Amino acid sequence: MIVDEDMLRRLELDQEHPEGGSRPLRVMIYSHDAQGLGHLRRNILISRSLLAEDLRPSVLLISGLRETAAYDLPHGVDSITLPSLGKAPDGSYYSRSLRIDIDHLVKVRSSMIRAAAAEFRPDVLIVDKLPNGIFGELRPTLAYLRKKTSARIILGLRDILDEPEAVRREWERDRCTESIVSHYDRVWIYGDQNVYDAAAEYGWPAEVSDKIRYTGYLNPRHVSAVRQGTGPGRSALSAVGDLHQGPLTLCLIGGGRDGLPLASTFLQSALPEGGGGVLVTGPLMESEDRAMLHAMLASRPSYRLIEFVNDPQPLLCCADRVICMGGYNTVCEVLAFQKRALIIPRVTPRREQVIRAERLGALGLVDILHPGDLSAEALSRWINAPAGQQTAAESVLAFNGVQQLPGLFMEAVDHAMPSAHLPDACVSDDEAAPHV
Repeated sequence: MIVDEDMLRRLELDQEHPEGGSRPLRVMIYSHDAQGLGHLRRNILISRSLLAEDLRPSVLLISGLRETAAYDLPHGVDSITLPSLGKAPDGSYYSRSLRIDIDHLVKVRSSMIRAAAAEFRPDVLIVDKLPNGIFGELRPTLAYLRKKTSARIILGLRDILDEPEAVRREWERDRCTESIVSHYDRVWIYGDQNVYDAAAEYGWPAEVSDKIRYTGYLNPRHVSAVRQGTGPGRSALSAVGDLHQGPLTLCLIGGGRDGLPLASTFLQSALPEGGGGVLVTGPLMESEDRAMLHAMLASRPSYRLIEFVNDPQPLLCCADRVICMGGYNTVCEVLAFQKRALIIPRVTPRREQVIRAERLGALGLVDILHPGDLSAEALSRWINAPAGQQTAAESVLAFNGVQQLPGLFMEAVDHAMPSAHLPDACVSDDEAAPHV
């Protein structure tokens, strides 16, 4: 494998690895994390996929979720938590905890990201979803890396962002195309082009589409087997073990911030005779909402409520059916365990979940219930309906993203595209300071 001269020079000049020789490659992964757990969970999975190969980089996660501390990060991965943003049901943002306005919060976050990049000196920056970061908080870091380093910069996108008109408006408003052309070497799309051709749907120009690599969907079972030891996932199994005498229905609502309607409706549904139901609410659900759900359990002995698991795979292993929202990670986990699933997708403020559910439903992989049709009766009918043979995801779509990522990573490192970097004189004041 041939590594370019800039990479070799940095490896030689930087401090040596404690065990001797050149230091491992350094990867910084950024996500803004204002809604749910999806960005963080996906980035942890990506980190594990890179560590699974001989590459063995050092990975620094930059996340806006304090819940990062609840996850079991593998050796070689660490994290910095930014002051948190929250996202309201109407799509607006606010400071989740600090009593400061949003402009000030973004400036603090932006300064932290820029300082981390200067000290960590990443060889590769992987940015999740937003090319400029939320409210442009990543712009100073992008300008710095392009002007002062030879770091490769990769934009990672889930399979579907939103309906095309909304994406076009947002990308024009935030000058995302210009940022990708100027700063990014690659665009990874964690999906299958045959399921959703993002470049065509969103009308991206050749300067962007030429940088795109479709990885395939990310199958979490390809990076590690289900843990057999202790931990939140195994503890959850112990807590619900007495339910597993008959069919077990699992309800997952992601981070939980907007999951109360589904959670409360699930607890009112009728289970098969001898069956049990398990609800995982997520750590972002409001305490009053969790209290209400716990109160509902008093008259529902066949149900259990678990507030948070950092690894749902043990629960998915023993579930017979899964009811969930349509977030990327949850859907990939359901497909990985080949479970019959009913998706109740989020439809506001973005429609990516309903588009994903419809595309996968057309392939026979999931069932769909529009949230406007959500009722205890509808869930009960689905839970008690005869189960047919479930289609294996691998038979109808590319589901090998975890296996593809190490090769795509090295392709980006070894063969940088012809430079579209900004000349030094073009690094403007706007790019040197966060823009809200």
